[in-house]
This record gives sequence, structure tokens and C-alpha cells, in this order.
Amino acid sequence: MLVGLVSAVYAAAGQAGGTAFLAVMAFAAVPATEIRPTALALNVVSAGYATWRLHRARAIDWPLLRRLGGPSLPAALLGGLVVLGGRTYLLLTGSMLLLAACLLLTRSRADAVDEPEVGCGPATAAGAATGFLSGLTGVGGGVFLAPLLIGLGWASPKRVAGLSAPFILTNSAVAIAGVTLAGQTVAPGVSLYGLFAFLGAVAGTAVGLRWMSQAATRRLIAGILALAGASLLLA
Repeated sequence: MLVGLVSAVYAAAGQAGGTAFLAVMAFAAVPATEIRPTALALNVVSAGYATWRLHRARAIDWPLLRRLGGPSLPAALLGGLVVLGGRTYLLLTGSMLLLAACLLLTRSRADAVDEPEVGCGPATAAGAATGFLSGLTGVGGGVFLAPLLIGLGWASPKRVAGLSAPFILTNSAVAIAGVTLAGQTVAPGVSLYGLFAFLGAVAGTAVGLRWMSQAATRRLIAGILALAGASLLLA
């Protein structure tokens, strides 16, 4: 049930729950070799539903997503091929999440950003960087994409929320191929976890579309990143 709860909270901010899935499994003493592929598989489930729902609500900026997502996919595959040691993996991922949370908390003016047109060059660089981190850490990339776009003033929190789910879906799917080639496998019971992740995504996406403001979305993403980062560092 904890997987379903965190999936709902994350979905309200346009995220899939990968960082919380990592933290939950780390505290549950799941082997390090199973944490990353399992988190990616759960990302596919929750982000898959969220993408379908956001598309129906016309909340996805598809042109920008294509510029970001194209270069992110091969980078996610490369990141998935890199296997870090258990403690190194937790420390690196936790530290990056805390830094991302701090960036979001200091960017309140992003709530009213004019959302300029993002050129192909900058979008390619941003997509490749977040894609690689997605495969390396197993969190889908949305938690790195959101603070990057908001921090650079490229998108408002609500626009980022619409981009994150499909970005997470595609990068997680490709990263799974990478981690599989690297010899890692999902944890037993992943089907049950996937069911809870799906139910949480249904509830959270509905909340995000109907009631979340720009400021609330940004603060929720920051809180999610800070909590997940601290949890991984303390695991």
C-alpha cells in the first residue's frame, strides 16, 4: 500500500514515484541489484497511465517533449548500462535529489514564467543529460527534468508536470533495456507493486489536473525530492 500512496502523491505533481520507490525498497533491504530495475518497471506503470490521462486533457507540450525526449532515449540506455556500487548509488542519487529540491524552492518566480521557445540545441543537451541520469539512477528522469526546466526559466511548474510523465515513461522503458543488459533483474512481487502504483497514479493524476496550482505543484515537487533524497542518504 505504501507504493500506492507515494504513487498518488507523485502523480499529483506529474511525477511517477521513482525516487520514493527507491527509498521504500532501500529501507526494506531489497538487494541493490533489484532496486533500480524494479523502480523503472513501476515508473512505466504509473507514468503510462498519467501520460494517457494528460494527453486526453491536452496538458502535454508535445513539440517541446520531442526535442527533449529524442536525445534522452539513447542517453538513458547508456546510463542503464552503468552499474554503481550499492552505497555509492544511494549517496549519489540522494545528493542529486536534495540539490534539485533546493533549486526548486528558490525559484518562486518560475510560477509566472513566460515559457519561451526552447531551441533545439539547449533542448538536446538538457534531454541527453536528464536521460543519462534517468538510466543511471533508475528514477525515470522527471525529477531531474523538472528542476532543470524550472531553474532555467524554460517552463512553468504546470507545464513541467505535463512533460514529466511521458518523459519518464519513455526513458524508463529504454533504461529497463539497459539495466537488463547489465544483468540486473526486478524484485519478486513486482506485479503486486505495479497494481498499487497504477491505482495511486489514477488518484494522483486526477488531483493534479483539477486542483494543483503553479506554486503548489512546484512546492510539492520540491518536497518530494527533498524527502526522497534524505531517505536515500539515510538508508
